[in-house]
Amino acid sequence: MDKRKVVIIGSGPASYTAAIYAARANLRPLIYEGFFSGTAGGQLMTTTDVENFPGFPEGITGPDLVENFKKQALRFGTEVLTEDVEKVELKGHPFRVIGSKTEVSAETVIVATGAMAKRLDVPGANEGEYWQKGVTACAVCDGAMPIFRDKPLYVVGGGDTAVEEAMFLTKYGSRVYIVHRRDKLRASKIMAEHAEKHPKIEILWNHVLKEVKGDKVVSSVLLEDVKSGQVAEHPAGGVFFAIGHQPNTRFLGGQLETDEQGYLVVRPNSSYTSVEGVFAAGDVQDKVYRQAITAAGSGCKAALDAERWLTSKGLND
Repeated sequence: MDKRKVVIIGSGPASYTAAIYAARANLRPLIYEGFFSGTAGGQLMTTTDVENFPGFPEGITGPDLVENFKKQALRFGTEVLTEDVEKVELKGHPFRVIGSKTEVSAETVIVATGAMAKRLDVPGANEGEYWQKGVTACAVCDGAMPIFRDKPLYVVGGGDTAVEEAMFLTKYGSRVYIVHRRDKLRASKIMAEHAEKHPKIEILWNHVLKEVKGDKVVSSVLLEDVKSGQVAEHPAGGVFFAIGHQPNTRFLGGQLETDEQGYLVVRPNSSYTSVEGVFAAGDVQDKVYRQAITAAGSGCKAALDAERWLTSKGLND
């Protein structure tokens, strides 16, 4: 069985940054970048223009940015396997990482599998329809794009995230509507008050999104009043889902500590998980920031933590 000092599970800013640091430290990292379980490259692969990643003043597409990450990791000797990790065995050391085609032994494991934004399965909001053509799940990532400027924008959700996204979008949209299926927001009291008092935000109580319509991009939405059953069409320049994320941790089989939402728990100011020698980076452990730049930073931390842990155990020879 192939034995590795560092095995990185996942692909995207956290994974490739961890690989760059580990490879430059001569740790010969191996990445399982995934294939069927989600998109290899992470959420950036479904993002068109990225305008807030440092170093690209003219912007760059999400897939091109991921390709740059990968090329840099490969340049320093990272090996990449395009296959899924089906399970890991973390109760003994070295660990076992079992992929769909290969199996390796690992002194350390970095989990960087990210999280998937939850979407509503409504007509017009899916891949091949208007997803990333006016429908998205990250206002901070996409809200400043020209497509949304001076247009009526719709945020679907009712928690703090929905309110935060709506507040952010008021800088760009002509008006922002929060679509909430109940008559009271789930957001904290102070956040709810901010939304209700903001002059550019209108909360559509007791409404649900039924369909997204358009031509090449989003132009309108169908909303249903859940009390009356009445469906009406409204002009729209964008739809933003703010109904939460699902961290990609199922393959771990509950071997690492998670919080109530399923995110991996790490020690403060580190990437150490509940199992010695296993580290976490990126959105799989971050439910607050969820940005490419913060994921990259945590990937750097995970690689440095892994190197130091190997050294402390006398395994970094």
